Amino acid sequence: MSALFIFQRFFLFGLLFIQISCARNPVTGKKQLVFMSEKQEVEMGKSSDPEIMAFFGRYDDPELQAFITEKGNEMAAVSHRPKLDYEFKIVDSPVINAFAVPGGFVYFTRGIMAHFNNEAEFAGVLGHEIGHVTARHSVIQQRNAMLGQLGMIAGIVLVPQLSEFVEPLSQGMQLALLSFGRDAERQSDELGVEYSSKIGYDAVEMAGFFETLERKQAKEGGSPVPEFLSTHPSPAERNVTVARLAQNWKEKLDLNDTKVNREAYLKRIEGLVYGEDPRQGFVENQVFYHPELKFNFPVPNEWSLQNSPQQVQMAPKSGEAVMSLTLSSGDNLREMADQMVKQYQLEVLSLSDEKVNNLNSLQLMAEQKQENGNNIRLLVYYIQLNDMTYRLMGLAESSNFGGYEQDFLGTMKNFSELNAADKLNRKPERLAIRSINQAMTLEKALKNHKIPDSRLEEMAILNGMLLDEQLPAGTLIKVVE
Repeated sequence: MSALFIFQRFFLFGLLFIQISCARNPVTGKKQLVFMSEKQEVEMGKSSDPEIMAFFGRYDDPELQAFITEKGNEMAAVSHRPKLDYEFKIVDSPVINAFAVPGGFVYFTRGIMAHFNNEAEFAGVLGHEIGHVTARHSVIQQRNAMLGQLGMIAGIVLVPQLSEFVEPLSQGMQLALLSFGRDAERQSDELGVEYSSKIGYDAVEMAGFFETLERKQAKEGGSPVPEFLSTHPSPAERNVTVARLAQNWKEKLDLNDTKVNREAYLKRIEGLVYGEDPRQGFVENQVFYHPELKFNFPVPNEWSLQNSPQQVQMAPKSGEAVMSLTLSSGDNLREMADQMVKQYQLEVLSLSDEKVNNLNSLQLMAEQKQENGNNIRLLVYYIQLNDMTYRLMGLAESSNFGGYEQDFLGTMKNFSELNAADKLNRKPERLAIRSINQAMTLEKALKNHKIPDSRLEEMAILNGMLLDEQLPAGTLIKVVE
């Protein structure tokens, strides 16, 4: 390699380094190394938003959507990046989560909206997520990933070679699932306190909400609910820090009367869908039912299932196989199979027509050669139902395929039209707001509204209260109906 070539490479790298090292963080004002301009950051958010919305779906409540937009815009205007074109959306997911992607796109699930107990809690978390945007945490995290050559993984642990068949998480979903370090979370807590205080809310309420989430996580046996708690400081630390910061901002802004707005918020979320929405699909006794599309199929024993508007995925705990259901475009089953064979350069092992519970179906068994010799084998059923074509696909490494073939066939051969009225008419649970008529404990109030004993603690967490907490007459509480 010539000296001139080496000089040119280092000269060009030097120019790039000077350019990217001149970026200043909007919050701290300090220079930082980033690989993305603000324009690129906004474009990344814009390109990711349709993917995120397609994955989750928008929650159909115009008034609640208008509320988060109103409060978000009000808070963005007092933030460190008021000129960004922010978008605030509630997505149709029961998971308790809130997240932001670069460029000012902020998402709250209906699950987290259900667990807020006043506007101040909501505003604190909204300010926290805006803080991730203003401090460019996603951009910094992406930079760290690039520098460390870190890869993103899909939600199910799979044999690496299988990922090209099971649609991997898109860029948008990768951004949505980014987690930040404790320092970034502390900074966003600080910004959440600052921004919510500046529009008049009592920011100390935010810490109480994170206690509610910690209780939820503990009740579910340490499962990652919500995802974003994994890297956050402890609730005890946050309570002390947030209370101190909130008091500082009250003094700085001379706030004598901060807003909490408990009753107004509870009335706003009355009727909100709570938990899984059975209309979009549900599992009962190892069978997956989809009332809207009117089909059902059995789920193999001890397989996990992930349902989204785009697809259903199932996998055993070992991660050695995966099965997915998606909609296919077109009505010629043979053409669909030929297209897949061509797309993935498959070797066809068998191709046949066969009725599946009186539904037109085509079955494809194929294999894809791998350079390392660990070939992939696929079993695909194309099934037509009600003017739609469903593609059920199971795949595993060829050496393991025999161990999972009966699981695949058990699901595919038993795909059928859903006719059971009790499944077709299944309704989701919704939040109801009720006033207690006399002083009593939360536990007694819940029992008065016919909440079963097995769900009392769940409802206590939902209300951000303890079961033995004494409530005065007239207190509003959440129940589910």
